[in-house]
Amino acid sequence: MAEHILAIDQGTTSTRAIIFDSSATPIASAQTELTQYFPRRGWVEHDPNEIAESAISVSEQAISRAGVTPNDIAAIGIANQRETTIVWE
Repeated sequence: MAEHILAIDQGTTSTRAIIFDSSATPIASAQTELTQYFPRRGWVEHDPNEIAESAISVSEQAISRAGVTPNDIAAIGIANQRETTIVWE
């Protein structure tokens, strides 16, 4: 029975994934930095492909470090920076 939760935090400077057990205790995590682009003063942009790829990569790393399989994940929570729009499939 799936009892773990995968949390993905996609922020301005990095993407992080954390695996929680059924007691809400974090048991593994992974993080990678994101490239920031500054097209003009006061603006920051990110590559949407890099965001999506980093979310997949850190999720796979955290699952592996936790010693669980994707079938052990009961739910996924995603938090991202505001004003970000990407279609997640």
